[in-house]
Amino acid sequence: MADFPIKNIVYEKIKAATSLTDADLIKALTKSGTTLPDDKFNKILLDLEIMGLIKVSWLTKDTRRVEVTIQEAEEDDYEEQNKEMMEKDYEASFPGVEDS
Repeated sequence: MADFPIKNIVYEKIKAATSLTDADLIKALTKSGTTLPDDKFNKILLDLEIMGLIKVSWLTKDTRRVEVTIQEAEEDDYEEQNKEMMEKDYEASFPGVEDS
């Protein structure tokens, strides 16, 4: 659980830049006082990519591009429908309330 604050810091740096190289990200983190070993840095990038927050792709043999994943509107529509359905189910769980 100790990884969450560091993941948040890394994600906020990526989000602020929208797109940057891994080297630029490391420089930005170091400049703000956060230093990470390579294995920890790579694990955080992998975790953020698995969570669907970022996309990492290779530019050259030694350079990766890191960018924020754009959330599509379809997911928002689905969440909205889900929320409405949950509200209706919740209201329906109180029989006889509407009659009073």
